[in-house]
Amino acid sequence: MKFIIIGITDNPHPFFPPEVLQVIKNGKFFSGGKRHHEIVRPFLPAEAEWIDITVPLDAVFEQYQIVHRTPIIVFASGDPLFFGFANTLRRQFPNSPMQVFPSFNSLQLLAHRFLLPYHDMRIVSLTGRPWHEFDRALIEGSSKIGVLTDKEHTPAAIAQRMLDYGYTDYTMHIGEHLGNPSLEKVSVLSLKEASQHESSMPNCLILTGTHTRRWGIPDSEFALLDGREKMITKMPIRLLTLQALDLPHRHTLWDIGFCTGSISIEARLLFPHLHVEAFEVRPECEALIHKNAHHFGVPGISVHIGDFLSFPLPPSPASSGFLCCNHVAAPDAVFIGGHGGKLKEIMTKVVSVLADDGIIVMNSVTSPIVNQMTDRPNSRQLWDNACEELGLRQEPPLRIQLNNYNPIEILTCKR
Repeated sequence: MKFIIIGITDNPHPFFPPEVLQVIKNGKFFSGGKRHHEIVRPFLPAEAEWIDITVPLDAVFEQYQIVHRTPIIVFASGDPLFFGFANTLRRQFPNSPMQVFPSFNSLQLLAHRFLLPYHDMRIVSLTGRPWHEFDRALIEGSSKIGVLTDKEHTPAAIAQRMLDYGYTDYTMHIGEHLGNPSLEKVSVLSLKEASQHESSMPNCLILTGTHTRRWGIPDSEFALLDGREKMITKMPIRLLTLQALDLPHRHTLWDIGFCTGSISIEARLLFPHLHVEAFEVRPECEALIHKNAHHFGVPGISVHIGDFLSFPLPPSPASSGFLCCNHVAAPDAVFIGGHGGKLKEIMTKVVSVLADDGIIVMNSVTSPIVNQMTDRPNSRQLWDNACEELGLRQEPPLRIQLNNYNPIEILTCKR
Protein backbone atom coordinates (compact mmCIF):
# COMPACT_ATOMS: atom_id res chain seq x y z
CA MET A 1 0.00 0.00 0.00
CA LYS A 2 1.29 3.47 -0.90
CA PHE A 3 0.04 6.78 0.43
CA ILE A 4 0.41 10.15 -1.23
CA ILE A 5 -0.59 12.87 1.23
CA ILE A 6 -1.35 16.39 0.03
CA GLY A 7 -1.62 19.27 2.50
CA ILE A 8 -4.19 22.00 1.89
CA THR A 9 -5.46 25.09 3.68
CA ASP A 10 -9.07 26.25 4.09
CA ASN A 11 -8.92 28.22 0.85
CA PRO A 12 -11.94 27.12 -1.24
CA HIS A 13 -9.87 27.70 -4.39
CA PRO A 14 -6.55 26.03 -3.62
CA PHE A 15 -3.44 26.34 -5.74
CA PHE A 16 -1.60 23.13 -6.59
CA PRO A 17 1.77 23.03 -8.36
CA PRO A 18 1.93 21.04 -11.63
CA GLU A 19 3.50 18.02 -9.94
CA VAL A 20 0.59 17.72 -7.51
CA LEU A 21 -2.00 18.31 -10.23
CA GLN A 22 -0.50 15.42 -12.18
CA VAL A 23 -0.69 13.16 -9.12
CA ILE A 24 -4.36 14.03 -8.70
CA LYS A 25 -5.09 13.54 -12.39
CA ASN A 26 -3.61 10.04 -12.35
CA GLY A 27 -5.31 9.05 -9.10
CA LYS A 28 -8.16 6.61 -8.57
CA PHE A 29 -8.72 6.42 -4.80
CA PHE A 30 -8.84 9.58 -2.70
CA SER A 31 -9.46 10.20 0.98
CA GLY A 32 -9.89 13.04 3.47
CA GLY A 33 -12.43 14.81 5.64
CA LYS A 34 -15.76 16.01 4.31
CA ARG A 35 -14.48 19.61 4.32
CA HIS A 36 -11.43 18.55 2.31
CA HIS A 37 -13.69 16.76 -0.18
CA GLU A 38 -15.69 19.90 -0.86
CA ILE A 39 -12.51 21.92 -1.44
CA VAL A 40 -10.78 19.52 -3.83
CA ARG A 41 -13.85 18.07 -5.61
CA PRO A 42 -13.31 20.20 -8.78
CA PHE A 43 -9.80 18.76 -9.17
CA LEU A 44 -10.74 15.08 -8.93
CA PRO A 45 -10.98 12.91 -12.05
CA ALA A 46 -14.44 11.74 -13.11
CA GLU A 47 -13.81 8.13 -12.04
CA ALA A 48 -12.45 9.08 -8.61
CA GLU A 49 -13.60 7.12 -5.56
CA TRP A 50 -13.59 8.95 -2.22
CA ILE A 51 -13.09 7.46 1.26
CA ASP A 52 -14.28 9.75 4.06
CA ILE A 53 -11.99 9.97 7.09
CA THR A 54 -14.34 9.61 10.03
CA VAL A 55 -14.09 8.05 13.47
CA PRO A 56 -13.71 5.26 14.31
CA LEU A 57 -10.64 5.15 12.10
CA ASP A 58 -10.58 1.34 12.05
CA ALA A 59 -13.39 1.41 9.47
CA VAL A 60 -11.35 3.82 7.32
CA PHE A 61 -8.27 1.61 7.55
CA GLU A 62 -10.32 -1.41 6.47
CA GLN A 63 -11.34 0.46 3.31
CA TYR A 64 -7.70 1.33 2.67
CA GLN A 65 -6.81 -2.36 2.92
CA ILE A 66 -9.40 -3.26 0.28
CA VAL A 67 -7.76 -1.01 -2.33
CA HIS A 68 -4.21 -1.64 -1.15
CA ARG A 69 -2.82 -2.35 -4.63
CA THR A 70 -3.56 1.20 -5.79
CA PRO A 71 -1.97 4.34 -4.30
CA ILE A 72 -4.31 6.21 -1.98
CA ILE A 73 -4.17 9.99 -2.26
CA VAL A 74 -5.05 11.62 1.06
CA PHE A 75 -5.84 15.31 1.56
CA ALA A 76 -5.01 16.69 4.99
CA SER A 77 -4.86 20.10 6.63
CA GLY A 78 -1.62 22.05 6.45
CA ASP A 79 1.52 20.00 6.92
CA PRO A 80 0.39 16.35 7.29
CA LEU A 81 3.45 15.61 9.44
CA PHE A 82 2.64 18.45 11.87
CA PHE A 83 0.28 16.76 14.36
CA GLY A 84 -1.35 15.50 11.19
CA PHE A 85 -2.84 12.42 9.58
CA ALA A 86 0.47 11.32 8.07
CA ASN A 87 1.68 10.46 11.58
CA THR A 88 -1.43 8.34 12.15
CA LEU A 89 -0.85 6.45 8.91
CA ARG A 90 2.82 5.86 9.72
CA ARG A 91 1.82 4.27 13.04
CA GLN A 92 -0.92 2.15 11.47
CA PHE A 93 0.98 1.14 8.31
CA PRO A 94 4.67 1.38 9.28
CA ASN A 95 5.88 -0.53 6.21
CA SER A 96 3.87 1.39 3.62
CA PRO A 97 5.75 3.88 1.41
CA MET A 98 4.58 7.46 1.74
CA GLN A 99 5.04 10.70 -0.16
CA VAL A 100 4.06 14.05 1.34
CA PHE A 101 3.31 17.38 -0.37
CA PRO A 102 2.96 19.78 2.56
CA SER A 103 1.26 23.13 2.80
CA PHE A 104 1.75 25.73 5.54
CA ASN A 105 0.29 24.56 8.84
CA SER A 106 -2.17 26.81 10.66
CA LEU A 107 0.33 28.15 13.19
CA GLN A 108 2.73 29.08 10.39
CA LEU A 109 -0.07 30.95 8.63
CA LEU A 110 -0.96 32.77 11.85
CA ALA A 111 2.67 33.72 12.46
CA HIS A 112 2.86 35.06 8.91
CA ARG A 113 -0.23 37.21 9.42
CA PHE A 114 1.38 38.97 12.39
CA LEU A 115 5.00 38.82 11.10
CA LEU A 116 5.94 36.79 14.16
CA PRO A 117 9.19 34.80 13.88
CA TYR A 118 8.33 31.24 14.83
CA HIS A 119 11.68 29.48 14.98
CA ASP A 120 11.57 29.87 18.77
CA MET A 121 7.87 29.04 19.22
CA ARG A 122 6.90 26.20 21.52
CA ILE A 123 4.14 24.10 20.00
CA VAL A 124 1.35 22.53 22.06
CA SER A 125 -1.57 20.57 20.68
CA LEU A 126 -4.79 20.56 22.72
CA THR A 127 -6.71 18.89 19.90
CA GLY A 128 -8.23 15.88 21.63
CA ARG A 129 -5.52 16.06 24.29
CA PRO A 130 -5.49 16.98 28.01
CA TRP A 131 -4.07 20.21 29.46
CA HIS A 132 -0.81 18.71 30.68
CA GLU A 133 1.64 19.92 28.00
CA PHE A 134 0.03 23.36 27.88
CA ASP A 135 0.27 23.71 31.65
CA ARG A 136 3.88 22.60 31.43
CA ALA A 137 4.68 25.29 28.87
CA LEU A 138 3.18 27.93 31.15
CA ILE A 139 4.99 26.76 34.27
CA GLU A 140 8.28 26.60 32.41
CA GLY A 141 7.82 30.24 31.38
CA SER A 142 7.74 29.80 27.60
CA SER A 143 7.61 33.24 26.01
CA LYS A 144 5.96 32.19 22.74
CA ILE A 145 3.48 29.31 22.65
CA GLY A 146 1.61 28.12 19.57
CA VAL A 147 -1.57 26.24 20.46
CA LEU A 148 -3.74 23.96 18.34
CA THR A 149 -7.29 24.04 19.74
CA ASP A 150 -10.50 22.05 19.63
CA LYS A 151 -14.13 22.56 20.61
CA GLU A 152 -13.33 22.08 24.33
CA HIS A 153 -9.98 23.84 24.47
CA THR A 154 -11.16 27.07 22.85
CA PRO A 155 -9.25 30.36 22.92
CA ALA A 156 -11.72 31.59 25.55
CA ALA A 157 -11.23 28.50 27.73
CA ILE A 158 -7.45 28.75 27.39
CA ALA A 159 -7.46 32.43 28.31
CA GLN A 160 -9.66 31.79 31.36
CA ARG A 161 -7.37 29.00 32.57
CA MET A 162 -4.39 31.32 32.31
CA LEU A 163 -6.19 34.07 34.21
CA ASP A 164 -7.30 31.62 36.92
CA TYR A 165 -3.67 30.65 37.59
CA GLY A 166 -2.19 34.13 37.36
CA TYR A 167 -0.56 33.99 33.93
CA THR A 168 -1.71 37.49 33.07
CA ASP A 169 1.31 38.89 31.22
CA TYR A 170 0.49 37.27 27.90
CA THR A 171 -1.13 38.49 24.69
CA MET A 172 -3.22 36.13 22.56
CA HIS A 173 -3.09 36.12 18.75
CA ILE A 174 -6.07 34.22 17.34
CA GLY A 175 -6.56 32.99 13.79
CA GLU A 176 -9.89 31.67 12.53
CA HIS A 177 -10.44 29.91 9.17
CA LEU A 178 -6.89 30.70 8.13
CA GLY A 179 -6.40 30.46 4.39
CA ASN A 180 -10.06 31.09 3.55
CA PRO A 181 -10.26 34.61 2.01
CA SER A 182 -13.94 35.10 2.82
CA LEU A 183 -13.95 33.69 6.38
CA GLU A 184 -10.45 34.31 7.72
CA LYS A 185 -10.27 36.48 10.82
CA VAL A 186 -7.28 37.35 12.99
CA SER A 187 -7.32 39.13 16.36
CA VAL A 188 -4.84 40.35 18.95
CA LEU A 189 -6.44 40.35 22.41
CA SER A 190 -5.57 40.62 26.06
CA LEU A 191 -6.37 37.48 28.02
CA LYS A 192 -9.37 39.19 29.60
CA GLU A 193 -10.69 40.10 26.16
CA ALA A 194 -9.90 36.62 24.83
CA SER A 195 -11.77 34.96 27.71
CA GLN A 196 -14.96 36.58 26.40
CA HIS A 197 -14.21 36.12 22.70
CA GLU A 198 -16.28 33.64 20.69
CA SER A 199 -14.05 32.04 18.07
CA SER A 200 -15.39 30.02 15.15
CA MET A 201 -13.78 26.70 14.24
CA PRO A 202 -11.23 25.90 13.00
CA ASN A 203 -8.90 28.21 14.89
CA CYS A 204 -5.48 28.32 16.49
CA LEU A 205 -3.59 30.81 18.62
CA ILE A 206 -0.17 32.10 19.54
CA LEU A 207 0.61 33.39 23.04
CA THR A 208 3.40 35.90 23.57
CA GLY A 209 4.53 37.11 26.96
CA THR A 210 6.62 36.32 30.00
CA HIS A 211 6.24 34.60 33.33
CA THR A 212 8.87 34.25 36.02
CA ARG A 213 9.40 30.77 37.44
CA ARG A 214 10.02 30.37 41.13
CA TRP A 215 11.16 27.67 43.51
CA GLY A 216 11.73 27.38 47.22
CA ILE A 217 8.42 29.01 48.16
CA PRO A 218 8.46 30.56 51.67
CA ASP A 219 6.13 28.72 54.02
CA SER A 220 4.45 31.99 54.99
CA GLU A 221 3.01 32.34 51.47
CA PHE A 222 0.95 29.15 51.71
CA ALA A 223 -2.61 29.15 52.97
CA LEU A 224 -2.54 26.75 55.94
CA LEU A 225 -5.01 24.29 57.40
CA ASP A 226 -6.72 26.21 60.23
CA GLY A 227 -3.64 28.47 60.30
CA ARG A 228 -1.54 25.67 61.84
CA GLU A 229 2.10 26.24 60.92
CA LYS A 230 3.07 22.66 61.76
CA MET A 231 0.71 21.30 59.11
CA ILE A 232 3.10 21.99 56.24
CA THR A 233 6.37 20.45 55.13
CA LYS A 234 8.88 23.22 55.80
CA MET A 235 10.59 24.69 52.77
CA PRO A 236 14.13 23.31 53.39
CA ILE A 237 12.67 19.88 54.20
CA ARG A 238 10.40 20.16 51.17
CA LEU A 239 13.27 20.78 48.78
CA LEU A 240 15.36 17.97 50.26
CA THR A 241 12.35 15.67 50.00
CA LEU A 242 11.90 16.51 46.33
CA GLN A 243 15.58 15.84 45.77
CA ALA A 244 15.21 12.43 47.43
CA LEU A 245 12.33 11.59 45.09
CA ASP A 246 14.65 11.89 42.06
CA LEU A 247 11.93 13.77 40.18
CA PRO A 248 13.90 14.81 37.07
CA HIS A 249 13.79 11.15 36.02
CA ARG A 250 10.22 10.39 37.08
CA HIS A 251 6.89 10.58 35.25
CA THR A 252 4.17 10.45 37.90
CA LEU A 253 4.27 11.55 41.53
CA TRP A 254 1.76 10.52 44.15
CA ASP A 255 1.48 12.85 47.15
CA ILE A 256 -0.41 10.90 49.82
CA GLY A 257 -1.74 13.11 52.60
CA PHE A 258 -1.14 16.42 50.81
CA CYS A 259 -2.80 18.76 53.37
CA THR A 260 -1.79 22.23 52.07
CA GLY A 261 -0.43 20.77 48.83
CA SER A 262 3.06 22.19 49.36
CA ILE A 263 4.87 19.07 48.07
CA SER A 264 2.62 18.73 45.02
CA ILE A 265 2.87 22.42 44.19
CA GLU A 266 6.62 22.72 44.60
CA ALA A 267 7.11 19.50 42.61
CA ARG A 268 5.07 20.82 39.67
CA LEU A 269 6.86 24.17 39.75
CA LEU A 270 10.31 22.58 39.70
CA PHE A 271 9.46 19.65 37.41
CA PRO A 272 6.52 20.64 35.16
CA HIS A 273 6.80 17.43 33.13
CA LEU A 274 5.42 15.50 36.12
CA HIS A 275 1.91 14.16 36.38
CA VAL A 276 0.95 14.82 40.00
CA GLU A 277 -1.79 12.86 41.79
CA ALA A 278 -2.56 14.31 45.24
CA PHE A 279 -4.53 12.32 47.85
CA GLU A 280 -6.02 13.57 51.13
CA VAL A 281 -8.65 12.19 53.50
CA ARG A 282 -9.76 15.57 54.91
CA PRO A 283 -12.40 17.24 52.69
CA GLU A 284 -11.44 20.74 53.86
CA CYS A 285 -8.02 20.33 52.25
CA GLU A 286 -9.51 20.22 48.76
CA ALA A 287 -10.26 23.94 48.70
CA LEU A 288 -6.91 24.58 50.38
CA ILE A 289 -4.78 22.91 47.70
CA HIS A 290 -6.76 24.60 44.93
CA LYS A 291 -6.30 27.97 46.60
CA ASN A 292 -2.56 27.47 46.90
CA ALA A 293 -2.25 26.07 43.38
CA HIS A 294 -4.00 29.10 41.90
CA HIS A 295 -1.95 31.47 44.05
CA PHE A 296 1.37 30.03 42.86
CA GLY A 297 0.32 29.47 39.24
CA VAL A 298 0.32 25.67 39.26
CA PRO A 299 -2.40 24.13 37.08
CA GLY A 300 -2.72 20.43 36.41
CA ILE A 301 -2.57 18.76 39.84
CA SER A 302 -5.13 15.94 40.04
CA VAL A 303 -6.79 16.06 43.47
CA HIS A 304 -8.45 13.02 45.10
CA ILE A 305 -10.36 13.38 48.37
CA GLY A 306 -11.18 10.37 50.55
CA ASP A 307 -9.56 7.40 52.23
CA PHE A 308 -6.56 6.45 50.10
CA LEU A 309 -7.05 2.78 50.89
CA SER A 310 -10.49 2.89 49.24
CA PHE A 311 -9.32 4.26 45.88
CA PRO A 312 -9.49 1.74 43.00
CA LEU A 313 -6.08 1.23 41.45
CA PRO A 314 -4.58 -0.74 38.54
CA PRO A 315 -4.68 -4.46 39.28
CA SER A 316 -1.03 -5.22 38.45
CA PRO A 317 2.33 -3.47 38.80
CA ALA A 318 2.92 -0.60 36.37
CA SER A 319 5.91 -0.70 34.05
CA SER A 320 5.82 3.07 33.62
CA GLY A 321 4.21 6.15 35.09
CA PHE A 322 1.53 6.31 32.41
CA LEU A 323 -0.70 3.34 33.28
CA CYS A 324 -4.10 4.73 34.24
CA CYS A 325 -7.15 3.41 35.99
CA ASN A 326 -10.17 5.53 36.94
CA HIS A 327 -8.26 8.65 35.87
CA VAL A 328 -5.47 7.96 38.38
CA ALA A 329 -2.03 7.56 36.80
CA ALA A 330 0.15 4.89 38.41
CA PRO A 331 3.34 6.21 40.06
CA ASP A 332 7.07 5.85 39.78
CA ALA A 333 7.57 8.26 42.71
CA VAL A 334 5.52 8.44 45.93
CA PHE A 335 5.67 10.80 48.90
CA ILE A 336 3.78 9.76 52.03
CA GLY A 337 2.96 12.89 53.98
CA GLY A 338 0.44 11.27 56.31
CA HIS A 339 -0.62 7.73 57.09
CA GLY A 340 -2.89 7.77 60.15
CA GLY A 341 -1.16 4.73 61.62
CA LYS A 342 -1.85 2.66 58.48
CA LEU A 343 1.57 3.00 56.91
CA LYS A 344 2.00 -0.68 56.11
CA GLU A 345 -1.41 -0.88 54.42
CA ILE A 346 -0.68 2.27 52.40
CA MET A 347 2.76 1.06 51.32
CA THR A 348 1.37 -2.36 50.41
CA LYS A 349 -1.15 -0.71 48.11
CA VAL A 350 1.48 1.62 46.64
CA VAL A 351 3.88 -1.24 45.94
CA SER A 352 1.13 -3.11 44.06
CA VAL A 353 1.18 -0.43 41.33
CA LEU A 354 4.62 1.13 41.74
CA ALA A 355 6.86 1.06 38.67
CA ASP A 356 9.74 -1.41 38.72
CA ASP A 357 12.26 1.36 39.40
CA GLY A 358 9.86 3.26 41.67
CA ILE A 359 10.80 5.19 44.79
CA ILE A 360 8.94 5.97 48.03
CA VAL A 361 9.87 8.79 50.41
CA MET A 362 8.50 9.70 53.84
CA ASN A 363 9.54 12.20 56.49
CA SER A 364 9.66 10.89 60.04
CA VAL A 365 9.68 13.25 63.02
CA THR A 366 11.96 12.11 65.82
CA SER A 367 10.50 13.12 69.17
CA PRO A 368 12.27 11.51 72.17
CA ILE A 369 9.61 12.76 74.61
CA VAL A 370 6.74 11.21 72.64
CA ASN A 371 8.66 7.98 72.17
CA GLN A 372 9.15 7.68 75.94
CA MET A 373 5.48 8.37 76.71
CA THR A 374 3.99 5.63 74.54
CA ASP A 375 4.67 2.02 73.71
CA ARG A 376 3.19 2.42 70.24
CA PRO A 377 5.68 2.14 67.37
CA ASN A 378 6.67 5.48 65.87
CA SER A 379 6.67 6.30 62.17
CA ARG A 380 10.28 5.20 61.72
CA GLN A 381 9.55 1.80 63.24
CA LEU A 382 6.44 1.41 61.09
CA TRP A 383 8.51 2.34 58.05
CA ASP A 384 11.27 -0.14 58.84
CA ASN A 385 8.79 -2.94 59.44
CA ALA A 386 6.89 -2.22 56.21
CA CYS A 387 10.06 -2.03 54.12
CA GLU A 388 11.26 -5.35 55.51
CA GLU A 389 7.96 -7.16 54.97
CA LEU A 390 7.52 -5.75 51.44
CA GLY A 391 11.09 -6.46 50.39
CA LEU A 392 11.93 -2.80 49.76
CA ARG A 393 15.52 -1.63 49.72
CA GLN A 394 16.16 1.32 52.04
CA GLU A 395 18.57 4.14 51.31
CA PRO A 396 20.56 5.73 54.17
CA PRO A 397 18.21 8.25 55.87
CA LEU A 398 18.95 11.96 55.91
CA ARG A 399 18.59 13.52 59.36
CA ILE A 400 17.98 17.27 59.66
CA GLN A 401 16.80 19.70 62.34
CA LEU A 402 15.41 23.19 61.76
CA ASN A 403 15.56 25.77 64.54
CA ASN A 404 13.72 24.42 67.60
CA TYR A 405 11.71 21.82 65.73
CA ASN A 406 12.18 18.12 66.41
CA PRO A 407 14.73 16.38 64.18
CA ILE A 408 13.36 14.97 60.94
CA GLU A 409 14.55 11.94 59.02
CA ILE A 410 13.97 11.81 55.28
CA LEU A 411 13.39 8.12 54.58
CA THR A 412 13.77 6.60 51.14
CA CYS A 413 13.16 3.12 49.78
CA LYS A 414 13.08 1.52 46.33
CA ARG A 415 11.75 -1.64 44.79
